[in-house]
Amino acid sequence: MSGAPTAAFPRAGRSRLRAALAACALALTGAAGLATAPGAARAATVPTPDHTVVVVFENHSYSQVVGTSSAPYITSLANGGANLTQSYALTHPSQPNYFDLFSGSTQGVTNDTCPPPGSPYSTANLGSELLAAGRTWASYNEGLPSQGSTTCSNSAGRYARKHNPWFSFTNVPASSGFTFAQFPTDYTTLPNVSFVVPNLCNDMHDCSVSTGDTWLKSKLDAYAQWATTHNSVLVVTFDEDNSLSGNRIATIFYGAHVKQGAYSTRYNHFNVLRTLEDMNGTTHAGSAATATPITEIWQ
Repeated sequence: MSGAPTAAFPRAGRSRLRAALAACALALTGAAGLATAPGAARAATVPTPDHTVVVVFENHSYSQVVGTSSAPYITSLANGGANLTQSYALTHPSQPNYFDLFSGSTQGVTNDTCPPPGSPYSTANLGSELLAAGRTWASYNEGLPSQGSTTCSNSAGRYARKHNPWFSFTNVPASSGFTFAQFPTDYTTLPNVSFVVPNLCNDMHDCSVSTGDTWLKSKLDAYAQWATTHNSVLVVTFDEDNSLSGNRIATIFYGAHVKQGAYSTRYNHFNVLRTLEDMNGTTHAGSAATATPITEIWQ
């Protein structure tokens, strides 16, 4: 019997068999490589959340917020989510930064005048892009006197339109601007993307970092925790710093798909806008078209 294999498979035959087996193994390895390639490609892109809520605070630098005793809740989001440690606003004062974040351009705005010079605008922006792509959009504006109001201010509610650029575009329905009281408790009814803008006290403009931090925990922690298990994301950012820190601001992503960690790549409002656009498959507004999406923070 020991000679049977030799008779059936002479030396030349065994060599050919080994070569064939090696080729088969190589083919299988190549197939495995091809199978993992799409996963690698996905890792270099962004997810498609069902809901993304962006909250914008005011006029504080990164070092005034993250890691401080004044902002334990925001710090907990930074520690539990993606903390962009080199995130920057683009200009001063407030209003141009909001336009940058929403439309990839200041639209020529250089001050906080309401309504801003040259408005209303018809240029592309996150809201119009989402609607054109069949996605949904809304803003929730604390202190806004009524849904769709384009008033410049409301002293009773400490509201300021300079922090709400969507009301300055003809291609974004004013009716998509809600009061914060209309923010749903059933988070499944949220639009695909929404911005939440606290009033002049709770956004830290007129009141303390601690006030804004407490407000965020009280109003949106339930959503933040829900988001982690419901394919949704919370983004917390600032319009600008306190004019003393090179415009370095806190920007945090928290929720489903987010890979916990501190990320030192330099980003700005255009990168955040580009990421929101790519998460929803839209076109790109203004300078977001040439900005790099934030891809390293996703699982």
